[in-house]
Amino acid sequence: MPRLFGTDGVRGLANGEIITADLALGLAQAAAVVLTQGRHADENRARGRRPRAVLARDPRVSGEFISAAVAAGLASSGIDVLDAGVVPTPAAAYLVGDTGADFGVMVSASHNPMPDNGIKFFALGGVKLPDEVEDRIEAALGLPHLLPTGAGVGRIRRFSDAEDRYLLHLLSTLDVSLDGIHVVLDCAHGAAAGVSPQVFTDAGATVTVIGADPDGVNINDGIGSTHLEQLQAKVLEVGADLGIAHDGDADRCLAVDAEGRVVDGDQLMAVLAVAMQSRGELTGDTLVATVMSNLGLRIAMQERGIRVLETAVGDRYVLEALAEHDLALGGEQSGHIVFRRHATTGDGILTGLQIVAEMVRTGRSLAELAGVMTVLPQVLVNVSGVDRALLGEDAGVRRAVEAAEAELGDGGRVLLRPSGTEPLVRVMVEATSQATADRLAADIADAVRANLAV
Repeated sequence: MPRLFGTDGVRGLANGEIITADLALGLAQAAAVVLTQGRHADENRARGRRPRAVLARDPRVSGEFISAAVAAGLASSGIDVLDAGVVPTPAAAYLVGDTGADFGVMVSASHNPMPDNGIKFFALGGVKLPDEVEDRIEAALGLPHLLPTGAGVGRIRRFSDAEDRYLLHLLSTLDVSLDGIHVVLDCAHGAAAGVSPQVFTDAGATVTVIGADPDGVNINDGIGSTHLEQLQAKVLEVGADLGIAHDGDADRCLAVDAEGRVVDGDQLMAVLAVAMQSRGELTGDTLVATVMSNLGLRIAMQERGIRVLETAVGDRYVLEALAEHDLALGGEQSGHIVFRRHATTGDGILTGLQIVAEMVRTGRSLAELAGVMTVLPQVLVNVSGVDRALLGEDAGVRRAVEAAEAELGDGGRVLLRPSGTEPLVRVMVEATSQATADRLAADIADAVRANLAV
């Protein structure tokens, strides 16, 4: 049986085979057993205080019944629930630490289409769970649960100032006013719709907003960080200095410069790494990035004496590397960027604030700042309908990859990996020319389809 947890929690079609009310209830009860062990929980019990969990969701309609099932599972297990309602994923993570809660639960499918949903957990302090803890939660499904009675059951309370606490935290990370910068914010009709426009306004920026009218079904629908066309058009229409796009749960940030050109997560990391290095804040002169980051990022960082530490795809793995090596900055090409000093997970609003702050500090445009790196042509082909389990074993696929690598030499690279959030294989090729990248990616994708079709 495949592992229930992917690279970022449990995710799938809401009310489909995986993400059901029954699963949400069971996962919450299993998490109540696994995540309330240890000294912190023992100290709370000694003081007569029940364990607490922060619960939040993005605005997609299925989140209403899923979060209700999670709340029921937690309360029936003797956990007091602080229900934050609709707030970004990084807000949920921050609030776990800020309140001293034992753990947190976020109901969201991030950038996925509206019909999907997901459940992710944060441990004490708001950190994501390592694989082994997720495995323990999965193993606890169906086992005896905590079933207190009478006054021992948990209480569910509205966390009324959750958004305000998070907003004040974001503002505290700034050392300059954003006065004089006009920014367009694309909130993807998602969890950023309330807090992102407010925090940029409070920080002094002039703000134009799109994608800030969530109705439960329009999240990520042709808008947000996976659909930048509306943001590009609005930046040009209003003559803004830049645009910032979030995804549905606001843990990502992509940007658009004043000319409407996309600035991706790798370029944003390059800008931030160089800025932090200049201020002596880039611990060990090291940036953490995943295997999907563009080769141009590695070249640019090498030229500036910054080492790139590579991890598997997923901001949880970036976070693990940051913690293990006591580093300050890391992220993904997709726009998950982690400032370890300020956050325990990727935070799209925080990233946007820090980018605009660097524009203010330097007096330079986003295009000028992003010029620190040259993006090499990169092609990503998603291949569905294949047996992902055989990816590393098939001789035909291996020959196609080896042929591409031989042609590229030191001027590019090839990466094949199964998606951790969707049932498909990703084929990525980088090369010095777009035509070469396109051709080799197509050849490898054809080999995957021919040899691994199900």
